[in-house]
Amino acid sequence: MFKFKFNYGTELQREKQKDYRNVVLNQIIIIVFGLTLTDLLLEGSETPGAKFATSIFFFFGALYSFLMWDMLKNFTENRLLINITLIILSGIIISGMLTEFPYYKVLHVPDRRIFFLIIHILLFSIEVVVISFAMRDIFSGEFLTPDKLWGSACIFLMIGISFGSFYDLICMIRPGSLGADLELGWRQYSECVTYSLSILGGIDPEFGNASKLIKNISVLEAVWSNLFVVLIIGKLMGLPRPPKIDYK
Repeated sequence: MFKFKFNYGTELQREKQKDYRNVVLNQIIIIVFGLTLTDLLLEGSETPGAKFATSIFFFFGALYSFLMWDMLKNFTENRLLINITLIILSGIIISGMLTEFPYYKVLHVPDRRIFFLIIHILLFSIEVVVISFAMRDIFSGEFLTPDKLWGSACIFLMIGISFGSFYDLICMIRPGSLGADLELGWRQYSECVTYSLSILGGIDPEFGNASKLIKNISVLEAVWSNLFVVLIIGKLMGLPRPPKIDYK
């Protein structure tokens, strides 16, 4: 259905390495800010600290969306898929800026839960598409190249972020599923990503009262992430390096 690029030329590998690296750096920033600025959101969404934290999340979230789209262009020549992805991500960013930006709200949404539900369903779907293409990319080819190493890190972190989006979806449909009464929006999303990263890192999360559904899905996340690491080690570490190619 989707035309995958099987061109493994040096120029494309350099472009993939750059795009993977940019996404990884952005993921690290989002994760660090998400873990360190969460307390500011506890003060209330209208406090100066909460507005500052939300603005930071907005900026790097928008940048993350663009970088995912830019990375997708390396994997497929299907212009329809690329254009639809760009339109959806642009719509998510613009609608979020108009309705949820902390310093002004141009549009008023009657039902914020439905609004966030639609946005997260679209975003989670795009993350799944990008992950599937990226996995196909790093498990293809005959040599161990730097783009595959950066791609492995990108996918691993994207698994944590995308599962966080999925937990957030569950909490929107069934409020309190994470075991706490969380404010809808960045506060809830941040806690869901924190929970997901705890599972990904093998750390016992503090949400002991999470619903059975959340706990079962977290088991799937833990198994899937560990399986991915095993496959990466088994596949990439057994590949030879390409002869005399500079990827700097």
